[in-house]
Formats: sequence, C-alpha cells, structure tokens
Amino acid sequence: MTYDQQILKILTEVGERGISVAALIKHVYNENTSFFFQPDLQEVAQYVRNYLRRNSLTEQSMIERTDRRGYYRLNNRLPIDKQLLLSFRDDDSTENVAEVETPQQDFSLSLFPDDCF
Repeated sequence: MTYDQQILKILTEVGERGISVAALIKHVYNENTSFFFQPDLQEVAQYVRNYLRRNSLTEQSMIERTDRRGYYRLNNRLPIDKQLLLSFRDDDSTENVAEVETPQQDFSLSLFPDDCF
C-alpha cells in the first residue's frame, strides 16, 4: 500500500473530527515500519506534509483543513462524482470470493463403513 492510500485510509477512519499532521505522520510511519525495514521519519514527514498541502488547496480538493490549526479531514462536501474516486477495496478480496463460491468435493475416506452402525 502506498503512502497516498495509507493517508486516505487514516483520514476515513478519523472521520469529521480530523487528525493532526503530527499524528498522521506517526500513523503512516508506524504502518511502514517492520522488523526488517524502518523508513526515514523525515522523508515520511515531508511526504505527508507535501501530500496534504497539494491535496487541500481548493474547496474542491479531497482533503480539507479543519477549524483547528494543523488538523485535516476528508472533504465531505464534494460532488458525488468526485467522491467516487475514493476506492478502498483490496485486490485480494476478489480472489477470496472466488474461492468461497466454488464448493469442493469431499474425497476423504471414512474410518468406519456405513453398515457398521
């Protein structure tokens, strides 16, 4: 998942109240930190700040500033066609549905014959 998708996912989870830039940076950083890889915190912070600045310039942007200084949220006043751009479906979910729909035949052998009971 890219930083852009992670930022949008976090903003959808926080809802109307919004989230501070510092908290958003920490969330994105923690989602990308693992035992074997640790991203540079300064690079993540710079990317998140640039992304928020770039996507909150106009009133038709996907992200808007809240009344509190340094807090951002998703813009819910967008027209419906703009809101449809946000798609949070996992690509793996379609594969799982296909697996569930196909019933498998049971080829296991019974330990007891049917006529023994």
